[in-house]
Amino acid sequence: MSTRPAPRTLTILATRRLSPSMVRVTLGGEGLDGFPPGFAGGYVKLMLAPPSAASKAVIRTYTIRHQRADAIDLDFALHGGEAAGPATKWALDARPGDTIVVGGPGLPKPLPRQRDFYLIAGDMTALPAISVNLAALPADARGFAAIEIQDEADRPDLVVPEGVHVEWLVNPEPGLRPELLVDALRSARRPEGALAGWAACEFSSMRALRDYLRDELGLGPADLYISSYWKHGLVEDEHKLVKRQDAEAQPA
Repeated sequence: MSTRPAPRTLTILATRRLSPSMVRVTLGGEGLDGFPPGFAGGYVKLMLAPPSAASKAVIRTYTIRHQRADAIDLDFALHGGEAAGPATKWALDARPGDTIVVGGPGLPKPLPRQRDFYLIAGDMTALPAISVNLAALPADARGFAAIEIQDEADRPDLVVPEGVHVEWLVNPEPGLRPELLVDALRSARRPEGALAGWAACEFSSMRALRDYLRDELGLGPADLYISSYWKHGLVEDEHKLVKRQDAEAQPA
């Protein structure tokens, strides 16, 4: 039976504002020694506040955007209003030399291989994972990716196969237009053949995408990864509860 790796203390090496709605924090230092390779697109868990007699630890999960021998990059979507949370504050306040306890890493969720067409959807919380997955596709891959961003200036330079079209959907109020991503996927022209889907986003958007990708298109577990990364108006622990209840209500 595998054992969970012990948490490690990493040092903030640098921070960088990538766009109006995205900040990158680079972590490394001696605590990264022994960190397993090959986890770009996987995740780590950040302990933003330790447990106390009055409260549980504050832990948030983030995708590894890049991994090098001496550093990992984590990208933080800067939601405003109700969607803001402790991870956003931590990323904005992070300074080189600060440290943080990190758990993981967890395995990436890559796109399945040897499919004729890929349908991909996500908001800015999923942009790091989508970026890794698109870059890993073979050069002759075909597909359609709908990506929701908060500002036109949030569009990053992506490595994308020529046959994969990326549609950028600008929504300055994330979490308030759950139909945006699924409507974009419905508009995609796709050829006959084996489909695969990958989607991660806000909870209500996820449910709309699941209805389409799983229930209408009939994509099964081998062809579909879908997850909610957050829920508008809820902190992560509340979102996890809603997410678990939703999963338990789904047919086996």
